[in-house]
Amino acid sequence: MTLNTSVRLARRPAGMPVADDWLVEAAPMPDPGPGQFVVKTQLISLDPAMRGWLDDRPSYLPPVGIGDVMRAMTVGEVVASEHHRFGVGSVVLGTFGVQEYALSDGDGVTMVDSRLGTPSMYLGILGTTGLTAYFGLMELGKPRAGDTVVVSAAAGAVGSVVGQLAKLSGCRVIGIAGGSEKCAYVVDELGFDIAVDYKAPGLRNALAQACPDGIDVYFDNVGGPVLNAALGNLAMGARVVICGAISQYNAEAPTPGPSNYMSLLVRRATMSGFLVFDYVNEYRVARKRLARWVADERLSAPETLVKGTVADFNDVLLRLFSGDNVGKLILDVRTG
Repeated sequence: MTLNTSVRLARRPAGMPVADDWLVEAAPMPDPGPGQFVVKTQLISLDPAMRGWLDDRPSYLPPVGIGDVMRAMTVGEVVASEHHRFGVGSVVLGTFGVQEYALSDGDGVTMVDSRLGTPSMYLGILGTTGLTAYFGLMELGKPRAGDTVVVSAAAGAVGSVVGQLAKLSGCRVIGIAGGSEKCAYVVDELGFDIAVDYKAPGLRNALAQACPDGIDVYFDNVGGPVLNAALGNLAMGARVVICGAISQYNAEAPTPGPSNYMSLLVRRATMSGFLVFDYVNEYRVARKRLARWVADERLSAPETLVKGTVADFNDVLLRLFSGDNVGKLILDVRTG
């Protein structure tokens, strides 16, 4: 009998998740019924939003229930099928969760097209990560040639793509990252014009020096003091794109809002939040465009693959909050 190991939420974390917040369970692999198929997990996406899904509060998705398999985007191979579209051997992308095997009826599942990219790219540059960067910058940031674009978490999965897309749009790009190594990475490897270290003192002044004419587009992935510093350096008519707030996800008390928000009034700026799911009908076109830029070597797809098992999920998740990765963080559970 083949067993399916899964990671389930045992209790809601207080602050940073710990091992006791999870239950690792083994049960028989499911069998597909009519119109169903079974996927063997190969790659698991690690995303900052996962931390928000663990809290019992209103959000854009319901919280993961106590006892439920942890929600996650994964890529896997179909190993048993009673479905007319998804035959055995198909490689697919879906929200299959942190488990070795998943049963699906095909709803919300995407076939991985090897002509566009590798399976891991479907979790990164060709998945919700790259699509989030693409739609957030292009639809809300509306970059114009000559604009100054600032991106926080610039070495991360979304930020690294945003900065590159801004360069493709003819913009001057400043990345905010943590530490000298990551700052060097976004300039030397990703092609940003300047990097600013948020761990160094005087972030607002450093941004003012890097952006003497102000910030035309600020793409925020972290919130907190970094967002506040950017709001204090806006250009007239700036566009602020709110994508995430990783600095606040593990906070155990309410975090204060930005004190520099009146800059939006003074600079006649806008600040907008968005979800990539708002653009689901446009995924196909955007994915092909991103794949073409990668193939033309105009866009790189940085990723950090960590070999392990589904039971290693929490340890790998914590790397998002310690900054111990560049680009897309993926748990690789393939054997051999």
